[in-house]
Amino acid sequence: MNQKDLKPKVTGIGGIFFKTKNPEKVREWYGKHLGLTINEYGSSFEFRNAHRPDEINYLQWGPFSADTEYFNPSEQPFMINYRVQNIEGLVEQFRENGVTVVDEITEYDYGKFVHIMDPFGNKIELWEPVDRVFTEMGGPTTK
Repeated sequence: MNQKDLKPKVTGIGGIFFKTKNPEKVREWYGKHLGLTINEYGSSFEFRNAHRPDEINYLQWGPFSADTEYFNPSEQPFMINYRVQNIEGLVEQFRENGVTVVDEITEYDYGKFVHIMDPFGNKIELWEPVDRVFTEMGGPTTK
């Protein structure tokens, strides 16, 4: 991997999340009428990495309960998840530039996460994914 590949940056969209009064009915409707393959979180979209076409990547679409606290401290009814590389470098840059970092980086087998606030009150979720974990798990996806 060359140095350019390590630059802290966003590489794509990792998820689209929104609040609704009835997430179950929303998932059901989107599955029935738009053909989304539904799971307990919404729908996992599968796509190919433009730089490594043999690699499968994922984007999660997900309705959340209207009373979720997961989007806090934002008061917005939505949250975007961005796929990133070098999440540690991004957080360092954020702190140097006065960007509000909501929490510490958390790590799971499927990637690292951190949340920031933009200056407009939107909470943003950043994800440095380990897509192969989802590929190895298998299961239905929206393609």
